[in-house]
Amino acid sequence: MHEMSLAEGIRSIVEDQARAHAFDRVSRLRLEIGRFAGVEKDALAFAFDVVMRGSPAEGAVLEMIDLPGSALCYDCLKTVELNDRLDPCPLCGGGRLLPQGGDEMRIKDMEVA
Repeated sequence: MHEMSLAEGIRSIVEDQARAHAFDRVSRLRLEIGRFAGVEKDALAFAFDVVMRGSPAEGAVLEMIDLPGSALCYDCLKTVELNDRLDPCPLCGGGRLLPQGGDEMRIKDMEVA
């Protein structure tokens, strides 16, 4: 389950930011996750609760925000939103697509005290 290592990375970021900005507690953490990031959200939520014990984010609400997948279509030269990485272009049906987004995961913001 790589979601556990993702949660450990989030904890590291939270602890670094707590030291840098002198806060004691995170009450809410908003995480942006791209459609193609390969993250199992239920597993990440479970891992987050376990890994954050004893950290400034213990008990914090984890809010996951879905980001769409997108690609540049070489046939119609438009950037389009995709539901699946292997879908054809929804505008022209072309299959020559260059992924442009949707594989990212990042902390959008944290509510701290």
